[in-house]
Amino acid sequence: MASGSEQALADLYDRFGSVAYGVALRILRDPALAQNAVQDAFLAAWRTAAAFDPARGSASTWLLTLVHRRAVDLVRREERRRADVLDESASVASSESTEEAAEVRAQRRAVQAALAGLPPDQRQALELAYYGGLSQSQLAERLGIPLGTVKSRMFAALASLRGLLEGGEGG
Repeated sequence: MASGSEQALADLYDRFGSVAYGVALRILRDPALAQNAVQDAFLAAWRTAAAFDPARGSASTWLLTLVHRRAVDLVRREERRRADVLDESASVASSESTEEAAEVRAQRRAVQAALAGLPPDQRQALELAYYGGLSQSQLAERLGIPLGTVKSRMFAALASLRGLLEGGEGG
């Protein structure tokens, strides 16, 4: 691969592609992001193949380290993106009175706590829709599930979220 052999890259992918995807999926818990991490890692392996030193470890260890790093980078990027969305709503609150800003922060904490209480598949659907800005059709495509399943998850998630939030306000 260091000499530019595309066949060597294809052989490396055939040999380690599914393992690499498994590593990325365990870290990211999102099939599309996992595919991106694997693609980025194999591209990095292709570009930096000449720097690979077999004395420092096996090709599989090197490649899976690249996949792991890409997956962690994507997790961090997603967290920053979500934090930016929250920061935008906080900046709106900062222009309001202190009492209103405190109310917004309390509501945000309540929503985050309620989201944490949802089943993972429902939470993922809501977060991708509201924080990620994806439509239900885009969600279905990204998650690889039928549109009806996305609609059911969204409906159930919103109903659960409403119940959790109403229960939190009353007690």
